[in-house]
Amino acid sequence: MPTFSVIIPALNEESEIAGCVAAVRALDPGVEVIVADGGSHDRTTELAAAAGAVVVRAPVGRGPQCNAGAARASGEILVFLHADTALPAGAFAILRDILADPRVAVAKFRLSFDSRDWLLDIAAHLMWYDSRLTSYGDQGIVIRRSLFDTIGGFPDWPLFEDVRLFELARARSDIHVLPAEVVTSARRFRANGTIPQLLHDLWLWLQYLIGVSPHEIARSYERRELA
Repeated sequence: MPTFSVIIPALNEESEIAGCVAAVRALDPGVEVIVADGGSHDRTTELAAAAGAVVVRAPVGRGPQCNAGAARASGEILVFLHADTALPAGAFAILRDILADPRVAVAKFRLSFDSRDWLLDIAAHLMWYDSRLTSYGDQGIVIRRSLFDTIGGFPDWPLFEDVRLFELARARSDIHVLPAEVVTSARRFRANGTIPQLLHDLWLWLQYLIGVSPHEIARSYERRELA
């Protein structure tokens, strides 16, 4: 039986982190849960530890945080999960069944949102397929440690670290789409509007596609958020 480590990168997620950790532990109390904190100024680390997670500190940024969590993890299978995303019921039974095939080295779940919005439903269903445009960390990333180590983990990027990991993994293995849905928060879409947020995300991705540095894209994103 493979062993699992669930790694949750977090930054100022006190409203989500305890529920996220507890939900994973409820699915399988034997699974190792690691919260990789990027320097939260709220009670994220305190609440994560109280919920039963191992807390590690890391430089801010999902890439460095995920790598720090992976360095602490003991599992043969690494599951990278966002703090505002919930795994489906039976997630680890599904994973054990799928990963019994040694040819499956990397996988993602299907995506759904916690808001009923026809545009988001369409966007989520597009993510049920694997491509450079449709595979992101929101869906959960499941990867054998052996492959994770071989490709060097996540790049030290503040954005698109998930896209790059899938690109590196895809060069060595098929990305398996799991037959179950994670539920992720639509909070950005509720805050900014569904269409504006979708267009903004597409604009960021197009910049990445043409070779703009993820660090520069992140700076542009931060300037927009502060405007």
